[in-house]
Amino acid sequence: MIGGAALLSILAGVGVFLAPDPRPDPTVSRGREVYAANCAVCHGQQLEGQPDWQSPAANGRLPAPPHDKTGHSWHHSDALLLSIIALGTAAVVGNGYESDMPGFAGALTPEDMEAVLAFIKSTWPEREAKYQRRVSGVE
Repeated sequence: MIGGAALLSILAGVGVFLAPDPRPDPTVSRGREVYAANCAVCHGQQLEGQPDWQSPAANGRLPAPPHDKTGHSWHHSDALLLSIIALGTAAVVGNGYESDMPGFAGALTPEDMEAVLAFIKSTWPEREAKYQRRVSGVE
């Protein structure tokens, strides 16, 4: 009889447990491409945002925030984040708020905007992702 540790070792050796998923999520892959082409110039290649993003710049506007776990994107629902991507921050916030974040409704398809959000969300640790699913009403 083979013990549990020996069986795990055999299975791992043939790749049953350790093989990466050979089928990457096409939505996340598309989102990574769209993000790199449209968002990374302000929000950073690694989703790190602009320096000192919580303090207004000389023009009075806030710099682009990070979309990784150090930012606040994960505090917001999918619906709000998609609205900001589509319409721009100023249009969503209203009341004369000014932002350098443009709306992408004329430049990106709804599917591309959803893919960008899927890519961003795919980078969040489980704690942040779980919180964001909860505020989105998914969990």
